[in-house]
Amino acid sequence: MNNPQERRRFTRIPFDAECELHSTKGTAIVQLIDISLRGTLVESTRPLPIDLGDTATLHLYLANDILIKIPASLKHAEPPLYGFLAAGIEIDSITHLRRLIELNLGDEALLERELEQLIDG
Repeated sequence: MNNPQERRRFTRIPFDAECELHSTKGTAIVQLIDISLRGTLVESTRPLPIDLGDTATLHLYLANDILIKIPASLKHAEPPLYGFLAAGIEIDSITHLRRLIELNLGDEALLERELEQLIDG
């Protein structure tokens, strides 16, 4: 069996921040654990109003009133941890997310490879 770390093509950046999770079933405040170009891992002390496969949008507020909106679907849930797969991020949000990851990776070549993988699918 393959190790999930070996299959992962996107570097996860540990990022401790409070976020809002918006879904058709409600809104919840969650704690961001890590983030990548392809998804997020969040923690919630309360059950989230979302089921596996449901879509939601994670709102991550950064300094200077920057909002990163990440549309995603719930891919795994092992409360209190919830993993989301990102899809269809708008250009403004992906630009801010790219910069956030670039600053944390410290390796522009690695970031460029991940962006190519994201585009190639």
